[in-house]
Amino acid sequence: MLAAMEDLLDTWPGTLLVVSHDRYLMERVTDQQYALVNGTFSHLPGGVDQYLQLSAQAASAPSSAAVDSSPLGKQDAAAAEIPKVGGAEARAAQKEINQIDRKLSKLADQKEALAQKMVVHDQADYVGLAKLGAQQQALQDEIEELEMRWMELSDLVS
Repeated sequence: MLAAMEDLLDTWPGTLLVVSHDRYLMERVTDQQYALVNGTFSHLPGGVDQYLQLSAQAASAPSSAAVDSSPLGKQDAAAAEIPKVGGAEARAAQKEINQIDRKLSKLADQKEALAQKMVVHDQADYVGLAKLGAQQQALQDEIEELEMRWMELSDLVS
């Protein structure tokens, strides 16, 4: 049920406001993330990871909070550790990576099912085997294309 809801929210064409304690859900279904940081509503281009960094900094250095009470000063320090692309681009890339991971998993299952089909198929039916082989090749081509896109996106966010 949760996966169905995540898929629905992930493909929603409009704007949604999601309030959740579930980090995985937030990262999967949102492109932009905001949080209350030091009593200020702040945009977090680095997403949940940036929020956790800011929280850890605030917890480990309470005396520095008195020196630098500006939430933006701390946010800028955390933003320096953001990946090669901007915050929105990084979140979109991470979201696409997650989508590709799910699609690759489904394609691997389809490929395995097709291989099993070929095993039990009549070996004398060359036409049928050729069709199954063409389907298998098409699946393999799609997998390779998705893997290349996954690697491109991973380079952007690493």
